[in-house]
Order: sequence, then C-alpha cells, then structure tokens
Amino acid sequence: MKETTLRKWMGGWELFIGLGAIAGASMMFADPTGRMFGMEPMLPAFRVLPLHEVLFRDLLFPGIALLLCNGLTNIVAFVLLRRRSRFAGRAGMICGIILMLWIGIQFCIFPLNVISTAYFLFGCAEALTGSLLARREAGPTA
Repeated sequence: MKETTLRKWMGGWELFIGLGAIAGASMMFADPTGRMFGMEPMLPAFRVLPLHEVLFRDLLFPGIALLLCNGLTNIVAFVLLRRRSRFAGRAGMICGIILMLWIGIQFCIFPLNVISTAYFLFGCAEALTGSLLARREAGPTA
C-alpha cells in the first residue's frame, strides 16, 4: 500500500474517532445525568468499577476520560500526521491500541453490542494502519 494511501486512512481514522469522542464527551458535559441524550441507563453499569461511588455518580468523569483518552489523543495524532512528523505512525498505532483497551473495558461493563464491537474493529484498523505507517517512517532496515 502506498504511503499516501496509508496517510489518508490514518487521518480518516484519527478524525472519525477523535471528533466522535469529543462529541460524546461534550454530550456528557452538557448533561452529566445522561437524561438529555439517553445515556442515563449507562450509570448503573459503572457499579462494577473501583471507586464507582466517587467517580461514576454521573457522566462527568467518563466524559473527561473519553475526551482525554480518545478525543484529544487522536486529534494530536492527526496533527502529527499532517505535519509529517516521524512519530505520526507510532501515535496512530498507540491511539488504536488505546481505543481497543477502552472498548475492552466496555465489554466487561456493558452487554455485547454492535457499536462497541465496531469501534473495537476501528481500533484494530487504526493500530494496523499506524503500524504500517510507522514501518514506512522508519525507512529501510540494513
């Protein structure tokens, strides 16, 4: 696969995941109770997590975590990609791995569902694309 094609795919994954996470976090900040956007049923599921009575009384902490873990990281990776940084591939690969870990935790908390499964696959694709790009950025090995 050509490097320009890899960069287009990588940028697409980073923007899609990053902007989607920012939108989701914004909804959690706009209404931490979850009622406005139909997220209220998620709150009882968080009871399986440590410190649930402190961090998961509402959606504020999950929103902050979503913004930091998947929103801003993917946007930073996209900026690195656009600036042709030698770290762009690695950053994309790390973002994909973070997303897979995030969804892996969701699989432990929530019932199996199509959206989480799709995002896990998006994370796989992002990590793979980042890995291929990182190899290209490293250049030929002796």
